[in-house]
Amino acid sequence: MNFLEIAEARQSCRKYDAGREVEKEKIDSVLRAAQLSPSACNCQPYHITVCRGENAKAVAKTTMQMGLNSFAPDAPVILVISEKPYSKMAAMGSKLKHNDYRSIDIGILSAYITAEATAQGLGTCIIGWLDDEPIRKICGLDGAVRLVITVGYPSPDDKLRRKKRKELDELVTEL
Repeated sequence: MNFLEIAEARQSCRKYDAGREVEKEKIDSVLRAAQLSPSACNCQPYHITVCRGENAKAVAKTTMQMGLNSFAPDAPVILVISEKPYSKMAAMGSKLKHNDYRSIDIGILSAYITAEATAQGLGTCIIGWLDDEPIRKICGLDGAVRLVITVGYPSPDDKLRRKKRKELDELVTEL
């Protein structure tokens, strides 16, 4: 798959094949892509916790308030993305330029994770609706939890949906 094929194929999976485990090799490949993602000053100010089994189900429950994310407990793997401190250089740049590089870095990380998962035939969903404190306790984390990413094989009836995106002329200005 080339990158445009991955971008066309990737969507937020809302229905997982709950009975199908994800092979360790595929998660290792996703984590290797995450390791290679760029970040400000190459400081990678985040941590990835891989949750399976009961830990994944417990994290999934923290994303389900108000009827949201009912699919999450069916994902066999949940990646918890938490913050770590900036390097001194990135912290200084963030303060001087009033730019939250850590959030940008976590966004890039998530893109790399979801792209490689798609290339591996896996479905993903990036979830920001979560309860930080319970996830910290489940995972033994000291940094703020920013995202969780569900990972698994899509159910056979979770068909590729038509992408609804703005037209390029709404997104791009050429000078």
